[in-house]
Amino acid sequence: MLRPALWCLAYLGLVCLPLALSWLMAFPARSIRNELASGLGLLAFAIILVEFVLSGRFRTLSNTLGLDITIRFHQLIGRAALAFALLHPFLYDFLPGPERPWDTSRELTVTTDFWALLPGILAFVLLPAFVLASIHRDALGYRYERWRILHGFGALLIVGLLLLHAEAAGRYSEEPPLIWTWRILTGLAVLALIYVYVLKPIYQARHGWRVSRIERLTPRQWDLRITPEGHAGVSFQAGQFVWLNVGHSPFSLNENPFSISSAPTDDPEIGFVIKELGDFTGALDQVSVGDRAYIDSAYGSLTIEGRTEPDVVLIAGGVGIAPMLSILRKMTLEQDARNAVLIYGNRTADQIVFRDELDALQGHGRAEVVHVLYEPEDGWRGETGYIDAALLDRVLGEGLFETGVFVLCGPPVMLSSVETALMTRGVPASRILMERFQYD
Repeated sequence: MLRPALWCLAYLGLVCLPLALSWLMAFPARSIRNELASGLGLLAFAIILVEFVLSGRFRTLSNTLGLDITIRFHQLIGRAALAFALLHPFLYDFLPGPERPWDTSRELTVTTDFWALLPGILAFVLLPAFVLASIHRDALGYRYERWRILHGFGALLIVGLLLLHAEAAGRYSEEPPLIWTWRILTGLAVLALIYVYVLKPIYQARHGWRVSRIERLTPRQWDLRITPEGHAGVSFQAGQFVWLNVGHSPFSLNENPFSISSAPTDDPEIGFVIKELGDFTGALDQVSVGDRAYIDSAYGSLTIEGRTEPDVVLIAGGVGIAPMLSILRKMTLEQDARNAVLIYGNRTADQIVFRDELDALQGHGRAEVVHVLYEPEDGWRGETGYIDAALLDRVLGEGLFETGVFVLCGPPVMLSSVETALMTRGVPASRILMERFQYD
């Protein structure tokens, strides 16, 4: 737990640094409202700048803290920054006016210079629109690729406006310590974008992959495998995912997150189970063996590496089976002695992928596999309905709730329902592993 704690301390240090520097300037004290107004402005700008490294695309950070925590914090703290920024101009309790010769520290006045205020006014208008568009991206119908470029460079535009406003209108930010703090943090934000949008694609272009297999598993699910071209591949842990780009330039932003379904072995080929949903996944029938592919890997903490629980309970809904396959395959290869249970939910039996392999695992005593269908055909003898609290009680019993680590992957509704059921039965959050790709 030391590394997550250090990351949290580093974050607090960065966002509070401007506040600390303003306090060290020892300017004449103003009213509480005026200092609060300035403090909220400083804090909002610092939070926005640090948001650039909380995008989930920096593996060292997201894999240490957990992708769920990183992305959710990115969203929530961004809304807090919006609230601070909106309150900032309305908390000042004195009349605006020009700077007095005897008031060089702006103890009594707030600037009314139009060119100093204009960037702040523009940012004041753009920031709420930016945050609301991010929250309601799905409802607005933006393609992910378009939203991603707008999100990154829209944020950079707002940062530029805030920098101009802070240096021109700020009581504290016009002083050298804060001027250089803002410029350095802004430079780091720009470097974060360059890293994600330029340096990573350059690396991917030099470490390409080729499609080695594309096979339809069910009416809407595919087995896609890729093999490295001219390099040794990537290392990953069972349960992790990559950002996959097939058939496009590495600079195109046409990439999607897919969990790896193959086990980490000496074979550099990696595989995915992908469901047709839209964009790239809706054109899988046009992918051919030999097509060029690029990946950004590997992300996620949906892995049992280093876990010591004697029981492993994998709960998958639909295409959420992919990381579970990776985990089960690795456990089989390593002859892992832990007890494994897979609860696998689908709508109908023809949506079950790799059924023969799963049956073989159960037949050889490697895992207990429980299929759950909510639209079963006549003659189905397995579990029916949804993966809910009653089914967990029926399948698992009390013992596994006390000893198992639970790995969840599937639709958001299933994740929320199962998480609630597990916690109600005394399973601590530390033994529930899951990652969401939708948060609002």
